Amino acid sequence: MAQVSAPVATTGYRPHPTETMLAAQWHGTKSIKVGEVPKPTITAPKDAIVRVTHCTICGSDLHMYAGALNKVMEKGLIMGHEAIGIVEEVGPSVQKLQVGDRVIILPVIACGDCFYCKRKEFSLCDKTNPSLELEQMYGHRLSGIFGYSMITGGYPGDQAEYCRVPNADLVCVKAPKDTPAKSLLGLADVTPTAWHGNELAEVGKGDVVGVWGCGAVGLSIQRLALLRGARKVYAVDKDPDRLRIAESFGMVPIDVSAHPNVADYILSLEPHGLDRGIEASGFRSTNSVIHSTMRALGIEGDSSDTVSAVIKATRKGGNVALIGDFFYDTNKFPIGMLMEKAITLRGGQLFAEKYFPYLLDLVVRGEYDPAFLFTHEEKFENIPEMYAAFNDHQVPGGLKVCLVTPFGRSQV
Repeated sequence: MAQVSAPVATTGYRPHPTETMLAAQWHGTKSIKVGEVPKPTITAPKDAIVRVTHCTICGSDLHMYAGALNKVMEKGLIMGHEAIGIVEEVGPSVQKLQVGDRVIILPVIACGDCFYCKRKEFSLCDKTNPSLELEQMYGHRLSGIFGYSMITGGYPGDQAEYCRVPNADLVCVKAPKDTPAKSLLGLADVTPTAWHGNELAEVGKGDVVGVWGCGAVGLSIQRLALLRGARKVYAVDKDPDRLRIAESFGMVPIDVSAHPNVADYILSLEPHGLDRGIEASGFRSTNSVIHSTMRALGIEGDSSDTVSAVIKATRKGGNVALIGDFFYDTNKFPIGMLMEKAITLRGGQLFAEKYFPYLLDLVVRGEYDPAFLFTHEEKFENIPEMYAAFNDHQVPGGLKVCLVTPFGRSQV
């Protein structure tokens, strides 16, 4: 537990003296265990305690599960940053939420008052992450994030029966009680991340878009790009099942296994190039022997295979967005190509709070439904097995699992 500025006050929580809960805890590489830990209580005046009904595993959780972030992890950290639930208790300074409200817990913990929060760049918040290590790495700290390593604050996550939500008026989104749970759970992180990717790339009417990655975020970026008026969307991946899902939603699938020089292949189809290229697979994605070898030997932290392909396939003066996670450094980055083609490159974690209530309203009006993301439902208690299945691309249906807590099951 570390101290941070008000209104969040601390990264940890005041434990209940007698009551406990089940929580998914990190114990090392490929080791997630369901442990019994103290239930959180109100720790700062703007806190809410949310009783979780549904949660899920994010693709970025796999970075920690697979061991890529071991040096910034702590044994026992409660995992997770995608959940919905019911407000059980609120602090004395909470104004917008009441006990009994159904809420989406957003992943980004922001103060709401600093320079960046006032610009609605909430994941750049100056006040919620005490990590000196991150400041040394990047020159600045970013926001706190639930359950996402010590360099994002070490906050206990929401793959648990209860979650302490700091600054709850901002970090929670009140949701209708008649909206299906999977539709709301898809709004916790995946949908705002996908919308953020489209915003970074400035996807608009008539654009030709390429999205590298057909996981939950990649597919969501593709669907939302069409919603924003894109004329054509290419879906790039190696997984034939996920490519079939993309094609069923109207995308043009490109199998990297069949077209290893994927940028050249796209340019053979689109000589002008992509208007917008979006990388949604992240630092572990490799397609060349060079980058696979450098990562295996520890010569580079992040692979730039996909980023290089995106830049090459994007037209002169186009936009490239990085929404897949990148953390460290890379080699053989095509800086000359980026500069000479006058490409605008942007990245960053989602500005989650900025996109509400807009995205919730889209779902409530029936204009978009992220429930498609959840191709399997499972008891929360089986989350260790689901981490292994997700990591091995063995989740039934091929996408995400919706994990239902005992309390969530009692609400049916």
